[in-house]
Amino acid sequence: MKQIIALGGGGFSMEPDHLVLDQYILEQSVRSEPRVCFLPTASGDSENYIARFYQAFHKLECEPDHLSLFKPPRSDLRSFLMKKDIIYVGGGNTRNMLVLWKEWGLDLILREAWESGIILAGLSAGAICWFEEGVTDSAGDLRELRALGFLPGSFCLHYNGEAERRPAYHRLISEKKLREGYAADDGAALHYKDGQLFQAVSSWKTAKGYRVFDTEEGVRETELKTVSLSEF
Repeated sequence: MKQIIALGGGGFSMEPDHLVLDQYILEQSVRSEPRVCFLPTASGDSENYIARFYQAFHKLECEPDHLSLFKPPRSDLRSFLMKKDIIYVGGGNTRNMLVLWKEWGLDLILREAWESGIILAGLSAGAICWFEEGVTDSAGDLRELRALGFLPGSFCLHYNGEAERRPAYHRLISEKKLREGYAADDGAALHYKDGQLFQAVSSWKTAKGYRVFDTEEGVRETELKTVSLSEF
């Protein structure tokens, strides 16, 4: 089975004391202690970000590791990544991340990993990247960005966390600069199985996922049934 879990925001980097979305990702693996590899490329492989990943995931039942393109562990990145059960991509500059991935051939390795059953997950840049396109502020203002295309349509993150995200997404769809797609609040995640949306989950009851689409009357959205993983 091919799985992708795209977080609109949240996870260890935004909710270090509330790791329910990260725990949910781990629970999708067939292994009791899955091997998780963090890709912090979008942050420029920030050492602080990497440290926070280990601090969080050492609290969970897993084997955490990371891959830095600035200090790669070995020349054969494919063999390194294909031994993992979960690849978790962090946030940051999506455009820069995609450029680096293509230069290193990681875009092709990640597709192979996904097709072989390795779970792909991530938040912010690590969520947009899996779709055909999405809303990004990588260039300073909010605009469209072409991504890897593992999942169809477009994606918008931080839907309730940044005031300009929702109107920018609606505008870009109405201007035909983006295809219709999905959005997720901070604390919400969309879980895909074999390229189809399986369910939306959240770390807080108020966090939701959305279907966003164009109509003759303008861009509309419908709230997805979102499973809360927390009593809060």
